[in-house]
Amino acid sequence: MAGEAGQLIGAATARRWVVDVAILLAIGLLMGFLRPFDSELAPIPGRYVYWVICIVGVGLIGIGADAVLGRRLPMMWWRVAVVSTIVTPPGTLLVLTTQHLLFRQPFNWPDYLDLVWQVFPILLAVMVVRSLVWRGPPARIETRTVIAPPLPEAEATFRKRLSAKRRTARLIAIEAHDHYLRVHTDAGVELIALRFSDALEELSRAHGWRVHRSWWVAADAVEAVRWRRGAGEVHLFGGLTVPASRAHRPVLKQAGWF
Repeated sequence: MAGEAGQLIGAATARRWVVDVAILLAIGLLMGFLRPFDSELAPIPGRYVYWVICIVGVGLIGIGADAVLGRRLPMMWWRVAVVSTIVTPPGTLLVLTTQHLLFRQPFNWPDYLDLVWQVFPILLAVMVVRSLVWRGPPARIETRTVIAPPLPEAEATFRKRLSAKRRTARLIAIEAHDHYLRVHTDAGVELIALRFSDALEELSRAHGWRVHRSWWVAADAVEAVRWRRGAGEVHLFGGLTVPASRAHRPVLKQAGWF
């Protein structure tokens, strides 16, 4: 088992290095095409070789430094800045050496200092590009409202008003209709004579919310909430959709529905 885990880790590491080298090669070829810092004066083949060597070489040094500092500097952008800073001196030396070997440029201290201000911004840009490539998607934090089952006594008074068929059914919603109420349950709809305000009083300890001037919904029956242009819709168990008014929006928001 440990051997298989080691093989998987090794394969992932090798794949990461392959991708890193491919990124550096692509950037090196791009720099050869763009010809910055008077590199257009060099012969075309030599120019591309020069930029590939410089970008890949300095980039690999930066990747190694990034791996070493990864645990000490977990913040990506701070690490990119630090890596670019500490890798610039050896990276500049590599660039100066490459210029001397390919183009017979002088190998001296003044040229080294001039190159530092060219190497740093390019190295910084390369490390930023690499970090963005490997940057994972933002962590998604899901929140859910856990609805506890209603206490039997919380709905007992109201349920006594229903017929025997629906007295023990699952309560879904209550709809005010003049001086009557339409009680929606999973056993069907029932019309009872009761004021909406009295029903709200009897269900004050039940798990549910008033979402509209004429609607109360059971919390465990809510499946989704949609909000558009100041008006909302509450989708309930069984396919029932009820309106939600702006005045009662805070209740649904506090419950975590949007």
